[in-house]
Amino acid sequence: MLDPRPSGALARFLQRSVTSQSVAAAAGIVALGFLVSRLLGLVRSLAIAHAFGTDPELAAYWVAFRLPDLVFQVLAGATLSSAFIPAYSRLRMRGGEQAGWQLASDVLNLVAVATFAAAALAFVLAPWLVPLLAPGLGEESGRSSELRALAVELTRLMLISPLLFGVSGMVTGILNARQHFVAPALAPAIYNAGIIVGAVALTGPFGIRGLAYGVVAGSVGHLLVQLPALRAVGMRWRPTFALGSAGVREVLRLAGPRVVGLAAAQFNFVVVLFFASFVSDAAISVLSYAFLIAMLPVGVVGMAISTAAFPSLAEHAAARQMAALRDGLTRHLRMILFLALPASAGLAALAQPGVRVLLQRGAFDFASTELVATALVLYAVGVFAHAAVEILSRGFYALADTRTPVRVALLAVALNVVLCGVLVGPLGIRGLAAAASIAAIAECALLLVALEQQLGGLRARGLWPSAARTLAATALMLEVLVLLRLALGAAGLDASSLGGALAQCTLGGLLGLATFVAAARYLRSEEYAELRARL
Repeated sequence: MLDPRPSGALARFLQRSVTSQSVAAAAGIVALGFLVSRLLGLVRSLAIAHAFGTDPELAAYWVAFRLPDLVFQVLAGATLSSAFIPAYSRLRMRGGEQAGWQLASDVLNLVAVATFAAAALAFVLAPWLVPLLAPGLGEESGRSSELRALAVELTRLMLISPLLFGVSGMVTGILNARQHFVAPALAPAIYNAGIIVGAVALTGPFGIRGLAYGVVAGSVGHLLVQLPALRAVGMRWRPTFALGSAGVREVLRLAGPRVVGLAAAQFNFVVVLFFASFVSDAAISVLSYAFLIAMLPVGVVGMAISTAAFPSLAEHAAARQMAALRDGLTRHLRMILFLALPASAGLAALAQPGVRVLLQRGAFDFASTELVATALVLYAVGVFAHAAVEILSRGFYALADTRTPVRVALLAVALNVVLCGVLVGPLGIRGLAAAASIAAIAECALLLVALEQQLGGLRARGLWPSAARTLAATALMLEVLVLLRLALGAAGLDASSLGGALAQCTLGGLLGLATFVAAARYLRSEEYAELRARL
């Protein structure tokens, strides 16, 4: 283990590192990147919906996407923020730049080899694994054998992407550890752009396989856009592994529990696919569309702020600056809740007109809009919790504690499985979306309690009064949105027509935002004042 006590030189290093780029500025960069990426994600969903609607072949694509994503998330994702950045920060402080770059090369090589081995194994076992993910796929339409074979083919094609993501994901972690955020923020946008090209230009000649080609092309772009930045920060790659080094052992020790945690999170998606396949072929696509829309504010708010804040939190923890760590965690959590709570309410209130405006065209009809909107309302309820989990889990990772969030994630997965089994029968897709939100809220609450016990002092820093003010402003905003929709509907501007949906989204967005801002200002919200000053 590395000595966590800061020397005078270490304190000076920390001061330069933290002040060189403020968390607020970094969060702005990352948020802009996430915003562009998520907006392109919406365009991607629009292009897919226009081409396929809720066609059974699209369900095969969503099922096929799951296994390659599992390979990347569990292996490469486990080593990024949760394991690599804290270990890199400590080693760089103690051993200097050369030691830090050596660790980066070692871990990058390990991730690349492990991802290749896992992808090769998944390629061989795909005919047996893919049908287990969605055993009801194609049963409703009588195309079970055809759609399962298609899902296996698409899975094998898209298994190229985790090989590239394994490398590009580690590059993202290295750049974030160096407090460089621009290229990593652009990379997801390039990935989404690749899928959009696949949906628009390749589905004509290749059908649903065009989407898979777009996924592979997007993953190539995700890596290439970051390589110039990696060279600019001075990365010197070496073909080494150094399994016996203290730095690599530290990364592996921290990554171990995180592998279990990420596997648990991915299992949640598998559970949804499994139960949705028995509801209908369309249910898989409906839930996928709704979840992608619901995750827009999670990416722009929760992931952006947490990604930008984590390197400085890890440095505070490495230097045993516990007061600064508590202050940073609480401040970022309060800001995330200030932005995510109204986003949750707004998504729920404007779900139907929003889906109507975004997706209803081409093969995507009004019946599909109603199904997606129903699921989106229930997914939206948990948006604030998903966003808060991002910063709460990073609080534990900064403390080099990856076990606690894993235990909590496993409990949340177990709750989700039980709720899905109980609710899917009477509620169908609504039950599956509700189960996900309830599990997310439970995970958020358990992480907050555990972090308060381990770190202490979070509640003393005004968390609950801030959350109460934000909740009051959100409640007022929600009431205004509901009344506005009722009034517009009575005037003939309901969500069934494009004009009515546009009116509800536009007026609702403007009036809702104005109401929330006015209420936050009246309640003297510190987050509102801080955000206004920075803007």
